Amino acid sequence: MSKIYEALLRAEKDRLAGVIPPASPADAPQPVHAASAVAVAEPVVEAAPEAWPQPEAAVLETADPVVPAFVAPPPSQPAVVYPPVETAQVAPPPPPPATPTLSATPTLPALPATPALPATPKLPALPAQTVAPPLPATPKLPGTPPPPAQPTASLPTHPAAVAPPSTQDRRSAAPATPAARPDAPLVAPAFTPPSTGHAAGALDLSKVKSMPWNPSSYHLPALEDRGRSVEQFRSLRSRMHEFRDLNTLKSILVTSGLPQEGKSFIAANLAVAFARHKSSRVLLIDGDMRRSSLHQLLGTTGEPGLAEYLAGDASVLDIMQTAGVITPSTAAHGLSSLTFIGAGRDTNTAADLSGNYRFDQLIETVSPFFDWIVVDSSPVNLVADAVNLARACDGVLLVARAGATKFEVAQRALIELKASTILGFVLNAVPKPPSSGGYYGYDNYDSYDTYEALEKTDA
Repeated sequence: MSKIYEALLRAEKDRLAGVIPPASPADAPQPVHAASAVAVAEPVVEAAPEAWPQPEAAVLETADPVVPAFVAPPPSQPAVVYPPVETAQVAPPPPPPATPTLSATPTLPALPATPALPATPKLPALPAQTVAPPLPATPKLPGTPPPPAQPTASLPTHPAAVAPPSTQDRRSAAPATPAARPDAPLVAPAFTPPSTGHAAGALDLSKVKSMPWNPSSYHLPALEDRGRSVEQFRSLRSRMHEFRDLNTLKSILVTSGLPQEGKSFIAANLAVAFARHKSSRVLLIDGDMRRSSLHQLLGTTGEPGLAEYLAGDASVLDIMQTAGVITPSTAAHGLSSLTFIGAGRDTNTAADLSGNYRFDQLIETVSPFFDWIVVDSSPVNLVADAVNLARACDGVLLVARAGATKFEVAQRALIELKASTILGFVLNAVPKPPSSGGYYGYDNYDSYDTYEALEKTDA
């Protein structure tokens, strides 16, 4: 029974494996040559020979049959050789098409040559310019007298100014100026453009009138030779010279913020200090046409003066004066080269007179004949006279009184004169100015000081 079972199992395995033993040697497969054409053939499974015993039906009584292990076929059976598989030959891909060759760029035709420009024709020569014949001389009318010869002015002999030689005296042909009535108000003339008739050579200072002067040595300490006060004015004069070395400075206007601050005192002594320095030619003008006082310090008259000139009632030579006889004679050294122009009559039209062009013309006329021009004026904080006169001057010197002038007053004076060149402030009426303290043996200056007399007068 077991043998039959084993045979059945073996046959089933062979069937499943496709290995069926051949019935005879003739049935064995023949070798295949490599050169022969190969074809894929399905393997043929032969049926088992009839000699093999047929399995009989048997009933397995066991519920769980045991599957035996794989049993290899006996070595006497040859292995089955399968024919090789014929490989289909693949045709090679066709070659890529050849790239077409670009044709050569055609050559552009040559441009035609530019034709030459025709030559510029020459212009015909201009005809010679004819010269107009000279005009015939104008025939003289019968009976016309020859023009009179112009008189020539003589050389000036005044020590304060020397006029240029060979100048024409225009005043000789000018009509006489009518004298103004004492009670008539001074009115400024109608405005006309300034003329150039007052040239430097048209002013003959030799015709300036000489007047007796009696200066007050008390109010003019600059006339002294030594002293503390005269040294202060000499120091002020040096400051003005230093300023002129760097800037244009010849005409100086002296003013203050309020009255009674000493502007006229400073103006007069500064002019004397200038006149005593190398005999400089100095012109002192009293421009305070409301309350003039310079003529009192010099001991002379103030009429006719600046007010008459600005009103057109007097000429320049009519208002100028020099010191003829000086009393005392010791003051001649400081006043001999000083020329003075008074303020004239006090008038209420001083603002209108100071605002016309004649004051600018006056400064322009007399400037070539003098080294320094000092102008006294009205207080700048009260009236507009000083602002009008300052426009014609090179610089303005402000005066303040020690212990009396407030800071606001001085500040306002600066604002009023903002369009002018401010030279500085002069502090007047100092109780005791700085002393030299015996420097180089100058202890004796106190004996020449005049401030003690000023203090007694003020008390």
